[in-house]
Amino acid sequence: MNYQPADTTQPEEPPLPPEPLPTHVRGISAEQRIAQEEWEAVEDIQSVLLGRSAGPVPLISFNEALQFFQTTDLSECRKKIQATVHRQGLAALLHFLFGPPRLQQQLQGERDLALAIAQCGLDDKQAVHMRILQTIYKKLTCSPLGCPRYGTHWEELGFQGADPGTDLRGTGMLGLMQMLYFVMDSQMLPLALEIFRLSQHETQNFPFCIMSVNITRLVLQALREECLSRECNRRRQVIAVLNDLYAAAFLQLYRVWKSQHKTVADSGFLLKELEFSTKKKPKQLLKSLETYVSRSPVSTADGVQQPSPLSVISSRAGEEINFTGICDLQVELEGEARLI
Repeated sequence: MNYQPADTTQPEEPPLPPEPLPTHVRGISAEQRIAQEEWEAVEDIQSVLLGRSAGPVPLISFNEALQFFQTTDLSECRKKIQATVHRQGLAALLHFLFGPPRLQQQLQGERDLALAIAQCGLDDKQAVHMRILQTIYKKLTCSPLGCPRYGTHWEELGFQGADPGTDLRGTGMLGLMQMLYFVMDSQMLPLALEIFRLSQHETQNFPFCIMSVNITRLVLQALREECLSRECNRRRQVIAVLNDLYAAAFLQLYRVWKSQHKTVADSGFLLKELEFSTKKKPKQLLKSLETYVSRSPVSTADGVQQPSPLSVISSRAGEEINFTGICDLQVELEGEARLI
C-alpha cells in the first residue's frame, strides 16, 4: 500500500461579496452614481478650503448672529468707543439748544453693542463670522453651495478683492451683519435681490457689497451724530432702526440709480445725497421703506412669495432685545462719502 503525504495547502477562501452600495445611491445608474461622488468630492474640497470638517455649512439668521455678539466678550473694543461726536464751543451750544434729543439711558447699551460690532474685524477662527459670510454668498447667488474663504468669487459679489475682510473699514462686522439682515429678512430679501441684479447690469453695474458697506458707514455716522435718537427713543430700539435705515437708504439709492440710469461715476454724488438724507431726513427715508414693503411680496423660506404685512417698521416696534457682553467702539468716517 503506497503512502500518500497529507495535503498541507490551505483551501482557497471564497471571494468576498461586493460591498453594498450606500442607501442614498442604491437604485441609480452608474452615471448618476459618478455624478453623486463628484458632487460629494466638491463638498469635501470646499470644507477643507473653509477650514472645517466635511458637511454643509448651515445658514445663520440675523437674530442668531446678534445673539452671538451679545454673549461674546468684546471688552477690548470698549476702549475704542466714541459713542457720539465730540463738539466744542458754539457747535456744542447750538446742538444743545436746537439739536436732536439725547438717546434714552436704557438704549445706550444697545447703541454701544452696535458700535462694538462695527469695531470687530472678520475673524477666520470664529465659526459664526464664517457662517455670516457664507450665508450672504448663498442668498445673493441663490446657490446651495458655499464657497472658499478667499477667491475672485467675492469680487463678483461686489467686494474689491479676494478677501471681504479688507473691505470692512469703518464698519467691521456690522457691515456684514447689515448685509445678513438684508438677505435673511423675508421682507427685505426681494429688494436685496433686485438691487443685486441691478449691480450686475451691463452698463449700470456697481460693486454691491462695497456700496452696502458705504451705506452702513453713513448709518453709523448718523447714529454717532445723534440724528437717529428721536426715532430710536420712539421705537425703544436702536439696532432695528439702524437696519431699517440701512435698507431705506439702499432703496433710495436703487430707485435713483435705476430710474436715472446712473453709473459708478455717479456714486460719489449719490452717496453724498444719501449722507444728507440719513442725517436730516431719516424719518422720510423710513416712511418710504414702509410704503415700499407694504406693497411688495414677502419671500418665505420655501421661496413662495406672500403679501407683506402692512408695515415692516411697526411690526418690529414691540420687540425687546436683552444685551449682555457689550463693548464700545470708535468709527472713523471720512469727511466725504464715497466708494471705499
